Amino acid sequence: MSAANELPLLDEHTVPAEATPEEVWTALPEALNAVFQRSRARWLAAILSCDERGGSGVFDAGSGETLAGFRVARSEPPRRLALEGRHRFSRYRLTFEIEPGGAGSRVRAVTHAEFPGLRGALYRAAVVGSGGHRIVTRRILKSIARRAERAHSHRKEGS
Repeated sequence: MSAANELPLLDEHTVPAEATPEEVWTALPEALNAVFQRSRARWLAAILSCDERGGSGVFDAGSGETLAGFRVARSEPPRRLALEGRHRFSRYRLTFEIEPGGAGSRVRAVTHAEFPGLRGALYRAAVVGSGGHRIVTRRILKSIARRAERAHSHRKEGS
């Protein structure tokens, strides 16, 4: 797939996490597994004719690994994970960026996507225009932060 700068920016969302970037990085594949390794995600990937319809087994955020609808395009622990995908209505890249910030970290999801043709425009209206993409993306980010914060609090208790 083309580089992200060849795809238009769709949106960007950020949440704080009271955890180190390393703890957030560890939580990232756990949260993505919880969403994209479900049978419902694989079913949706098949309906949309995604290039990647299922996961490549255990997902650890390594280069080339897959989730339903996505392939890891770039993995830079503990700072950045870029997922790419394509289906009949869209080409897209979802990049997670982890930065130190305040008492912990900031986790950002940046989406680039194109929706070619009339069917792509209708799909965009249904998924993005409805607010569905925003809701799902924010839920994933909050799940990453919660998982990282749990690990951080357990580590602090064990110290």
